[in-house]
Amino acid sequence: MARFRRYILIVTVLLAVLAGLGAGGYRWYKAWQEDKFLTTPPETPGREILFRVEPGQIFTTIAANLKAEGLITDTRRFYGLAVRTGKGSAVRAGVFRLSTGWVPERVLTELTSSSGVLRRVSVREGLTWWQTGGIIEEAGLGDAKGFAAAVADPALLAAHGIEARDAEGYLFPETYLLTPPKDHPSRHMAEVMIREFLKNAQKVWPQGLPPFEELHRTVILASLVEKETGDVTERARIAGVFRNRLKKHMLMQCDPTVIYGLGPNFDGNLRKSDLQDRDNPYNTYVHPGLPPGPICSPGLDSLLAAAHPEEHGYLYFVAKGDGSHQFSKTLEEHNRAVRRYQIRRDRSNYRSTRQ
Repeated sequence: MARFRRYILIVTVLLAVLAGLGAGGYRWYKAWQEDKFLTTPPETPGREILFRVEPGQIFTTIAANLKAEGLITDTRRFYGLAVRTGKGSAVRAGVFRLSTGWVPERVLTELTSSSGVLRRVSVREGLTWWQTGGIIEEAGLGDAKGFAAAVADPALLAAHGIEARDAEGYLFPETYLLTPPKDHPSRHMAEVMIREFLKNAQKVWPQGLPPFEELHRTVILASLVEKETGDVTERARIAGVFRNRLKKHMLMQCDPTVIYGLGPNFDGNLRKSDLQDRDNPYNTYVHPGLPPGPICSPGLDSLLAAAHPEEHGYLYFVAKGDGSHQFSKTLEEHNRAVRRYQIRRDRSNYRSTRQ
């Protein structure tokens, strides 16, 4: 009996030892798998892959997509890595340039700390919406046709409080650096530019935007100022000229408005017949007051000038050929300035903007 008991005890101890060895071995195997996951890239050498994270996409979906692309080998362990490092909710939406030759931590760092693949587009002041659409298409941030549809979309305009037929004047000129969304990139670009306008408008009206009718008139005036001068120091003065002409019910007689009304097919030659065309609603040589809408995208300086015109008695201005203008209070003074700076000008060194 005693011998049997010793036998049972020995077997029990052996089983316990084996169990301990098995558990330890299993833990070692799991630790080895974890270490291998963390330190071994999926492929060597790696392949570059453009990986997109959609706005609002949950982490488990992102991890599954990473595995499907061959960028990680284990979704559960990748999720565990994100939890341990506190980055589970820090993944950004966008397009990222990743590699199958990276270890998981580098993939996670790229998704949570970089801005992804960004495209750059510079839209200068004074462009029309169709010129802007062409630039956006060249930059790969949309297409001109989609942009044309977006800027005239009643739903988009209403969403931003623009009570006009299109977003002309409200597409703020700026250098944009962003990742285009997979769907409707042209519309996204239009919305980004409108939001940028509204942000900058707060600098013009820090106490809050005025009613839309007043806002729209200011944007129209600012677009005329933008097209008439590249000299920031003169913009408030030119805005004052336009305001004085409006007060006296004088025709604005602004060439850029006529050109805008001729549309994208304008050939660069403004003819006398164009200045007499009553069918052009933007012809301020025959139609009194401001044109029916903005004629370009004005920058912040022109918006500030239009909102705060200079107080003076000038009613006319003419380009002097050095980028500045000669201002006059009477028609007689203006005619003398025209003869001096336009009719008798030296065409060899004449320029419309300061250098």
